[in-house]
Formats: sequence, C-alpha cells, structure tokens
Amino acid sequence: MDVRRKVFMPSSNHFNQTATPLTMKANIGTILVGTKVVLVPYRPEHVPKYHSWMLSEELRSLTASEPLTLAEEYEMQQKWQVDEDKLTFIILARDRHVGDVISPEDPTLNDLRMIGDVNLFLSGSLAELRTDTAEGIEEDERYGAEVEIMIAEPEYRRRGCAMEALQLMLSYVTGKPSAFSAPPSSPALTIDSPLKISPCCLLTRISETNIASIALFEKLGFQVTKRVEVFGEVEMRWKQRAA
Repeated sequence: MDVRRKVFMPSSNHFNQTATPLTMKANIGTILVGTKVVLVPYRPEHVPKYHSWMLSEELRSLTASEPLTLAEEYEMQQKWQVDEDKLTFIILARDRHVGDVISPEDPTLNDLRMIGDVNLFLSGSLAELRTDTAEGIEEDERYGAEVEIMIAEPEYRRRGCAMEALQLMLSYVTGKPSAFSAPPSSPALTIDSPLKISPCCLLTRISETNIASIALFEKLGFQVTKRVEVFGEVEMRWKQRAA
C-alpha cells in the first residue's frame, strides 16, 4: 500500500525527551496525509460533529462512551488537548485534492468530510514506553499504549480508511512505518516521531464479536493475547512478525 505521509509541525514546537508524556501537546500542529484520509488534531470546530455522532446509542456502545451535553463535549475537547496521557487525531476523508503545504488552519481542510477519530491512551511514563527501554515490559499491565479507532460515518467503512488511519497514527507514534505495512511496502518511509513509543507496547481491546476489527488489527501485526470474558473482549498486542 503506497501511503504518502507528511508530518507538519511548527518550528516553535519543542519536544523534551526526558519529560512526562506529551501526547496531545505533541500533535497540536501536526497533520498526517495519506491517500484516503488526512489526520488532524482534535480542535473546537470538530466538537459539534463529534457530539452528533455520540448521540447514537450504537456508537456510544461501541466506544464505551457516556452521553454528554454539547457544553460538556467542548470541555472534554479542551481537557484532551492538554492531557499528557492521550493522543487524538480526527479522521478526514481525502475525497478531493489536498495541497502540498497545509496546516491545521488551512481552509482547504474545511472541504474534507469528518468521518471518525483515532486515539492513543498511555499507561506508564513515556520514557518507559520508548524503544530503548521497553524490552520485556510488553506483558506488564502497568505499561501500554492502547489504540482505538472509530469510523463513525457508515459509508466510509470497509473502504480502507480505518487501515490507513491506523498506519498513519501508529507510524507517527513509533517512528517505524515498516512495522505496520500491510502488505509490506517498499521503500519504507520514515517519520521523525516525537514520541518514539516501542511497537511492542501497543495494544487494543475489541469486542470479541467485532470480527472485522480483529481482522484489521491482525493485518497490522497484532495478535490476540488475552480474552476478557467478563467484558466480552479480546486484548490484542503488536508482535514482531517472523522474518
């Protein structure tokens, strides 16, 4: 799969490699561009649409979300923007041309339809989740980077949007695009990740009846490592593919 990945970060952003997790702060000026989707930071202008999605009982059930008022949704967006253990991108459908120079304020983004979101939730310090310190902790419940994705607009499901959004997100947080190629792409593209989380710390929890989502994550290198029968879920973790 040939995915163009562009990371746009303002030069004023500085990433302290020894600080506590930066997460939402790290992507506040970042846009990831693929062939099907564009990932942008969660901003106030996205809240009304997101709130309309969460009025759906089905989506709330799938995302284990509680109903909020619109005012509460705005408060949540502001909180997530500064939280140090969360990273969120809004997924826009790339139904039309996007120029080579864009930023979160670029008006051309207003023409792209908002179709979902992709999230990362961190447990443990960022230093412990990074490549050079993560070996041997992937089975430790205290550490992990949990991935969630939602394609809220039904007509954009089963069109490869979720796959590409996950590839972009996971490449961004780890700096290792080749780990999530499905099938492997050549040549491998590189991303200067501000987080550099080890792929072995990535996990997701999915309803055991959601066969499509389980198959999606399997294509990206995740394997079922645990079944949580009380919640009817499976836990999947990224595993190094055999050479």
